[in-house]
Amino acid sequence: MPQYQHSGDSCIDLTNAGKNIILKPFSREIVPTGIKVAVPDGFELQIRPRSGLALKKGITVLNAPGTIDSGYRGEVCVILHNSSNKTVKIKSGERIAQSALCKVEKICWQEVKNLNKTKRNEGGFGSTGR
Repeated sequence: MPQYQHSGDSCIDLTNAGKNIILKPFSREIVPTGIKVAVPDGFELQIRPRSGLALKKGITVLNAPGTIDSGYRGEVCVILHNSSNKTVKIKSGERIAQSALCKVEKICWQEVKNLNKTKRNEGGFGSTGR
């Protein structure tokens, strides 16, 4: 069963429930965790990278954060990506990702002709780095 490693942790660790995996440089692989969950309505289970794997081996979760919706009942799997130029072995039972249960607010769309102006306004990528 997934578990918290420390009492103050916000995420539980997920492990590789499959065979050993060889991740070649810049490749990706779907890794099974061996668990199925029933996420309550109004929540999502987020799948996030583990900082230690990212720093030490260049392994991250490709679509971070991954989302497990409340209606999904299949096995939780993680898309791992090797961002390094070295081949990495992911062992069976190794901690591969972390997961947090997060509240989700539903969007109530309303079409308008204009949006209110802000100091940033339409400033996009890099606009706050001045």
